[in-house]
Amino acid sequence: MRKNIAVTAAGLAITLLGLTACGSGSDTGRSSGKDDGTLVVGATAVPAGEVLTYIKDNLAAKAGLDLEIKEFTDYVLPNTALQEGSLDANLYQNQPFLDEFNKSKGTDLVSVVKAYLPPMGVYSKKIEDIAKLGDGATVAVPNETTNEGRALKLLAAKGLITLKAGAGTDASPADVTANPKHLKFKELDPAQLPRSLDDVDVAVINNNYAQDAGLSPAKDAILLESAKDNPYANLLAVKRGNEDDPRVAKLAKLLVSADVKKFIAEKYKGSVLPVTSG
Repeated sequence: MRKNIAVTAAGLAITLLGLTACGSGSDTGRSSGKDDGTLVVGATAVPAGEVLTYIKDNLAAKAGLDLEIKEFTDYVLPNTALQEGSLDANLYQNQPFLDEFNKSKGTDLVSVVKAYLPPMGVYSKKIEDIAKLGDGATVAVPNETTNEGRALKLLAAKGLITLKAGAGTDASPADVTANPKHLKFKELDPAQLPRSLDDVDVAVINNNYAQDAGLSPAKDAILLESAKDNPYANLLAVKRGNEDDPRVAKLAKLLVSADVKKFIAEKYKGSVLPVTSG
């Protein structure tokens, strides 16, 4: 079943307990985010956490930035923590996801800068060419609103399905108007998708979860998003009103610096892409 961005109270409590092991320092007492102290940034481990770690270890001191990184394993808590003030910023999400989160959760979070594109890909243990996808194949897709829409648009771009005119970033299987291969969609939690590969024909997997599972988007994906005019670039986000925080400005500048672009190119070798347009 597709779900909007939500967690249960029990899941929230469990994840919060697990989060105490990630990062260092206190989560309390951060209300405005406008002081001269440490900038606490939430991120998923790959690639956001690795990019931020590179900045912390190699660039932050020279820029006069004291950076603390807190890693998360889901797509909800980094925004919840940012809204509540235990984070000053986060890096892991794209604009459509942020817009949907604000709409569904009543949060007031804004983008500061686009950093890079972690392309979504289609993976399989059964076929090596997307053209070989058989009739009636089972396709696992994320069950979150914007991620499912993103997955369906990737399939549509390859001509595997057709979406109704005007289907937006929240497209669902109900918006499929043509399905010549009679594909069957299996909606799963994004984090579960890599583990589904033994049970489905193909799975459309978010970049961070693919890399966490040891997959290389550039090498292992049988279909990968293009960077051109792609709305799903990861962005640095803050709570509205903190866009002009000097510490945030320093991090934003570093994220788009030549040093970071070089690091991304050398480390990810096409599995994470620069943001392009036009």
